[in-house]
Formats: sequence, C-alpha cells, structure tokens
Amino acid sequence: MTLNMKIEHMTKFHQFEIPTAIKHGIGAINHLGEEVKKLGVSKALLVTDPGIYNAGVVDPVIKNLKEEEIEVVLFNKVEPNPPVRLVAEGSSLYKKEECDGLVAVGGGSSMDTAKAIGVEATHQGSVLDYEAAEGKKPLENRIPPLTTIPTTAGTGSEVTQWAVITDEEREFKFNTGGPLIAAHLTIIDPKLHVSMPPRVTAMTGVDALAHAIECYTMKFAQPITDAVALMAMEYAAHYIRRAYADGEDLEARYGMAQAAMLAGLSYGSESAGAAHAMSQTLGGIIPVAHGECVAAMMGPVMEFNWKGNPAKFARIAKAFGIDTSNMTTEEAAKASVNWMYELVEDLSIPSLKDQGVSKDMIERLSKEAMKDPQTVGNPHDLTQEKYEWIYNRCFNLTPKTV
Repeated sequence: MTLNMKIEHMTKFHQFEIPTAIKHGIGAINHLGEEVKKLGVSKALLVTDPGIYNAGVVDPVIKNLKEEEIEVVLFNKVEPNPPVRLVAEGSSLYKKEECDGLVAVGGGSSMDTAKAIGVEATHQGSVLDYEAAEGKKPLENRIPPLTTIPTTAGTGSEVTQWAVITDEEREFKFNTGGPLIAAHLTIIDPKLHVSMPPRVTAMTGVDALAHAIECYTMKFAQPITDAVALMAMEYAAHYIRRAYADGEDLEARYGMAQAAMLAGLSYGSESAGAAHAMSQTLGGIIPVAHGECVAAMMGPVMEFNWKGNPAKFARIAKAFGIDTSNMTTEEAAKASVNWMYELVEDLSIPSLKDQGVSKDMIERLSKEAMKDPQTVGNPHDLTQEKYEWIYNRCFNLTPKTV
C-alpha cells in the first residue's frame, strides 16, 4: 500500500454496524417461536426453497412458530441466483396475506430473497429501483422484522447488509442494501446443517473463506472487519475438511457456522474483491452456483492479489495454520496461495470449465467484472486485461507463478 493509498484509506469515513441480534447453539431452533414473537410478529412469510422444504428441514421451524401462535404463510419457490420476478411474487404474497414479519430458512438465496421481499414490502416500486448504484434510490425504511435461519455455512447473508438479486433482462446480478435491509435476528443451529451434502459443504465453506480473505485484504478494511475476518479464517481452516468428510460432526458444523457468520460480518459493512466481482457478474450470465464459482476462482485470485498486500497474505497463512516462523513475508504470502489451491483440490471443487463456463467467454466476463463495484476495493489494481489474466489462470491457459 503506497503512502497516498494509506492516507486515502485513513481519511475515508468508515462505518460498521451490526443491526442483527445473533443467537446460536446446538438446539437453538427450539427458541425460535418465542424470539420471533418478541419482534412483534403474528403472521410470518416463511421464505425457503423447494429442496429444503421437501427435505423436511423447515418442519421444526414451522412447529416452533405455531407453538407460539404465529401464523405461517409458506413461500417455498426460492431459486438459485434469485431474480427480480421471484422477489415480486414473494412481496405480492406478503402484502396479500397481510403478513407482519419474515422468516428465511436456507442458504444465501433464501435469505437474500427474504431481504428483497422486505424492501418491496416497505418501499414503492421494485427492488430494482433500489440497486446500490449511482442514480438509484437509497433505502428509506427498515424492512419488516426478519429472522434468518441458515442451513448452510457460506454466504453469511444471515448477518450481511446486502441482498444479491439477478436482473434477468440485463443478465446482471446487483446488490441492494445497507443497515435497513439487515435481518433483525439470526438463529444459528448447527443441527440444521447436517443435511448438507459434501459438495454443498465444500462450496459454501470456501465461499465463507473467500469473504474473509477478500474483506481482510481489501483497500477499505477496518480493524473490526480484520478481527472478525481473521477469526473466520481460523475457524474455517480448522473445520472445513472435517465438515466435508463427516457431515454429522456437530463440532465441525458449529465451527463452520461461526466462520460463515463472522465472515459475513466482515463483508457486511464494506465490500469484497475480484473473486466476488467475477462470480457475481458471471452468475448473472450463466446459472452457476455462486459458492462453487467463487471456490474455483480463489486460487487464481489470491495468486494475482498477494503482491497488493504481502504482509496481510502472510498473516492469512498463519490463520490457515501454516508455520511461517522460518519464512520471509513473501514466502508466507505465497504459502497462503498454495494452501488455497490444495484446499480446492482436497474438496473436489469442479473447475470453471466443469461448471459449464467456456474459455471463449473470457473477454466478455472480464469486461463485465470491471463493472462490479467490488472491483474498486481489490488490493491489487484491476483492469480488463488483468481480469483476463486471472480468468486465464482459472482455465490453466497461463503458467502458475507461485
């Protein structure tokens, strides 16, 4: 970081808020009804996806809500990379049924959908009008009381201040948010995570690591985001392989749930970097799984980024559990990059090619990534050509440098 960059960073007016009450523990779901009732909710729109619903994961949620005489209206149509039309359908049902609260059960798509439904329930027009972009409207009203119940350990959407929604017409994923969109309450119960298959455990776990790494190394990081990001990395590095190998390992599930939440806090008040700029723009064009896409990109992104802040990447190596005592800063930074490559291989993360992305799209994808606001915070300055280098590394079209 140059002197001018340091001065610019220190004079930036930073903000960190935690609007969400975080309640957790094995069996925490048993307290759901009473906690939602405390928020003043009497009729909740339950937002989830068909897979979670059909697997019976929401059964204890509905049971606990009904035990506290909270009426439940079911909206179990959530799709990956949730589109604007889905949000409109959900908010229409919310208004028609005269609900007064939201409960989201599932992964990031369910939680982001619920947040966006909350935006439309409390604002005029479409969530599209409130895109976090120049010329768009800022949120003005707090969304209705929202309780998030994550069943994956990845996005951290249970505590973030953002919803990522897909505009199908533009083939573009956009953010909407700020403190007014954050959940009022999150209930984190690792028992709800044991149904995650290994592939989902892998992709969501690396996504949590990616949040922590990118938020820790981005140009606008703060001491408080550094603290939660480092702890997220330590938890994830310690537990991710265990959770992947044994889905019933409650200690590992608990550790990964905490990693995702802490990483979500690091992401909540600022931004991420190249991997998320690339994955969000790619996900608006091709229906890839966000976490799997990020996971496939993390090695190449870290390989590109470490020179932007070698000291922080060396500290990441320590968080990963690497003994750096006899390494130079550069050696430790490179060791963190290689650790990520090894993790992705250990977890059998499919390559972008295997996820259905063609190398012929590299130029277009690089142009699109430059439009994403997360490009601005990346520790190593980006251009379209530099994005093309990262994509070329993802497809092994250019030699490894570490």
